Amino acid sequence: MAHRVDPLVACRVAILGASGSGKSRLARRLGDLGSVPVLELDALYHQANWTPLDDDAFRSRVGAFVAGSNWICEGNYSVVRDLIWSRADLIIFLDFSRARVMGRLVRRTLYRVAFRRRLWNDNREQWRNLLSREPERNILLWSWRTHRRRRRDVPATVTTLAPHATFVHVRTNFQCRVLYRRLAVGYASGPLPRSSSSHA
Repeated sequence: MAHRVDPLVACRVAILGASGSGKSRLARRLGDLGSVPVLELDALYHQANWTPLDDDAFRSRVGAFVAGSNWICEGNYSVVRDLIWSRADLIIFLDFSRARVMGRLVRRTLYRVAFRRRLWNDNREQWRNLLSREPERNILLWSWRTHRRRRRDVPATVTTLAPHATFVHVRTNFQCRVLYRRLAVGYASGPLPRSSSSHA
């Protein structure tokens, strides 16, 4: 007999994690599940030819999105963190091992480069970026260098800056599946605001 899963009810969800941790995939699945609008911060920040959106415009557009009553936002940009976290009632941190994250990221990046896959605003990842020693250009180097810092800092920062939100720290595939099932149950009955916060 299948075990019952307690529902996790949330209206506004922020998803954090290293590049390659599966933020976008989880956001899309949850968005489809609950018919909730999804914002991928990378898609908004990286304009055509990888031109970054200036901070004021970035904050304005993110602020307009999170002003809504139901949404899912994925990404780690500190410049808009206050806007997102102040409104989120659920913050999910996908904190998988560096080996797992890098394995997924290498496969994804090589696929995108080899097949010239179109990304946001018609951008494409390029071979020369993978050979760069600048973390801002080389996504593999960026993820490698920031993994330990993010793992150390995120839980404490969420506790300090978003004590009102439910914080779910996901470290394994099993925990991610359980989280998805809990949210599926919650969305089935309709996302409603939480009256209290808890940490899992």
